[in-house]
Formats: sequence, C-alpha cells, structure tokens
Amino acid sequence: MELSLLLIFWYGVLHAFGPDHLTAIADFSIGKGRRKTLFITFAFAIGHGISLFLFAKLLQSVELSDRLLASADLVSSGVIMAIGVYLLFMAATDRIHIGRHRHEGEEHIHIWFGNSHDHDDADFEKRTASALTIGALMGIGGVRGMLVTLSAIAHNDVNLWMVLSFTLGVMTIFMGFGFFLALINDNLLTSRRNVRAAFAVAGAVSLIVGSQMLI
Repeated sequence: MELSLLLIFWYGVLHAFGPDHLTAIADFSIGKGRRKTLFITFAFAIGHGISLFLFAKLLQSVELSDRLLASADLVSSGVIMAIGVYLLFMAATDRIHIGRHRHEGEEHIHIWFGNSHDHDDADFEKRTASALTIGALMGIGGVRGMLVTLSAIAHNDVNLWMVLSFTLGVMTIFMGFGFFLALINDNLLTSRRNVRAAFAVAGAVSLIVGSQMLI
C-alpha cells in the first residue's frame, strides 16, 4: 500500500508540471505578495484535488462515452484561454495600476484594477475563491488520465488516501512554483510598465497553451 501511495505521489508531481496548471497559477498570482501568492496556489491545488477525486468516483459508477470524456478536456483549455483574453484586455485597456506606500515603516507595492484602490481583503478573497474554482474546473479535464493511472495501480479502486497522495504531489510543485512567482513579484514587478508587460505576456502564454490543448 505504501509503495502504491508513493507512486501516486510521484504521478501527482509529474501531473503538476502540465503547462496548463502552471499557466493558471501564474495568471492568478501576478502582482501578489508572497503570502497571498502561496495561499492562492494552495487554494488552486485543493480545488484541483477535490475535483479529481469527485469525478474519479463518479466515473467508477457511471459509464461515460470516450467522446464525452474527451470533451471534458475542452473545459481546461477553455478556462485557460478565457483567462488569457481577460489578462490581455486588462493590459491593453490600461486598467492595471501600481502604487507605493508605507505600513509600519516598510514600503509596500500594491497592484489593483480599475479606477479605485481598495485596501480591504475583498479582492484577495475573490482571487482565492476564483483559484479554488479554477483548480476544480481544470480537474475535470485531467480526471480521465488520473483515473486510468490510479486504476492501473489500485485495480479500479480509487480511495481518498490515493487522492490525498496525488494532491500532495501536485501541491509540492504548485507551492514551489508559487514561491518562485512571489520572488518575481517582489523583485521585478516594481513599475507600472513591468506589471502591464507581465500581464500581457501571461495572457499571450495562456492563449497559446489553451489553443495547443485543443490540437
């Protein structure tokens, strides 16, 4: 049993390196502080794991056609492309702003959208909820491959421990990537020009990755 869980953990690590996953995390983490970036990344991983577990259990008891399962992959590509369009729109319409001020003697950089700068946690809570939701939606696209792999290891018996091992493997990579993004936010996104360029690049990459998933 321990060897099976270790293999599933390693599969989660490999699964996490998918360009669609890393692209989605980058899209949600641009311009955020280290704590917020890691929390958003954590939420994405949790949503992804829960979704994969629920749909894996569903597919064990319900027979679905290969065509319908293949169409589920369109969900992931659609989500990535929609995010890409949104980020490009924000960059092109000059709706991304950056400001500096001090809290307790330390200078902080804040990035916000639109015309007003809100200091409460509403935007952070929305982004966290969105990351959780996007992680769950993208789990729909990956559930077929995960189910095949887990079933091969456990003879068609997908249980909670297996999914927890898989989620832990995914989370290991996601959190490491989130920490890397936090360093980029802290050291490179220090001007409005850099922030707009980062959003434009992230949007373009999202469109490329999403379109490649349709091929």
